[in-house]
Amino acid sequence: FTGTGCAISMASGSLMTSALKGKSIDEADEMFEAFHDMVTSGKDDVIKKDVLGKLAVFSGVREFPLRVKCASLAWHAMKSAIHGEDDTISTE
Repeated sequence: FTGTGCAISMASGSLMTSALKGKSIDEADEMFEAFHDMVTSGKDDVIKKDVLGKLAVFSGVREFPLRVKCASLAWHAMKSAIHGEDDTISTE
């Protein structure tokens, strides 16, 4: 992983790459969905800690909607890459 961005996007991307090492595409998709659900859900919604592990530390991001994009950008890029998509990545 090489990239530039704010502290949240850099930390999320770095922890993502560590968490995904050795995982299958199906496992990566499951982690993407769990992470995306976590950062876009309500503060009282359940976090899939069994799937996310250390990535659960990003749960606080959901309280700051403008930062959700920062935390999820690397995840959207990963999902696009593993599925062979070559479109511009967007968190919109």
